[in-house]
Amino acid sequence: MKPQNAPLVTGYALACVVLFVLLWITGLEIEAIVRAGFIPARSGSDLILPPGTMVPFALTPLSSALLHGGVLHLVFNMVVLLFVGRQLEGPLGAKAMAVLLLAGAYAGAFAQWLAEPASAVPMIGASGAISALIAVFALIFSRSQAPAIGPIPSHWVRALWLAAAWIALQLLIGFGGGGGFGAIAIWAHVGGFLAGLLLARPLLRWRFGAR
Repeated sequence: MKPQNAPLVTGYALACVVLFVLLWITGLEIEAIVRAGFIPARSGSDLILPPGTMVPFALTPLSSALLHGGVLHLVFNMVVLLFVGRQLEGPLGAKAMAVLLLAGAYAGAFAQWLAEPASAVPMIGASGAISALIAVFALIFSRSQAPAIGPIPSHWVRALWLAAAWIALQLLIGFGGGGGFGAIAIWAHVGGFLAGLLLARPLLRWRFGAR
């Protein structure tokens, strides 16, 4: 699919790359991560913040989704984003894609907060939003088949297998060094993926009506 056929996903990827390069050139990567990353402990009142402007806590799930911790982190996320996102944006449309990306980012941040509400470690990366895209792709558009497991239907099993593979790849990159990738916010992936599963069919109905 050409970039003009998926302007939202292409623009999002371009924004991530441009921001990464600018922060790298200016040496402000750490500053940006601290001030714009999602820090669960900021929801409380005990965290001592550095002086200066901080992105409002309610907006950090969005700002953190534009930041990446290293070249490998950025490249891996952008490859997956463009591969999956461009295939989805055509049939779903830009509005539904925007809802999906926003929901994935916020659901990922919320899941990470639930798991570690006192954590002062900034969470960054587009993985929560991308996980939502992967869920929709696996649940609706993937042609691969997976046998049902007990009461779990085959299309859900297929989606869960793809989620496990996505998380495992992220873990391997993180443990392998990843050019500063560091620890993996595993619950952010789970939260984003669950958001995608829940939104897949409502977004299709919104896009195509009762068809």
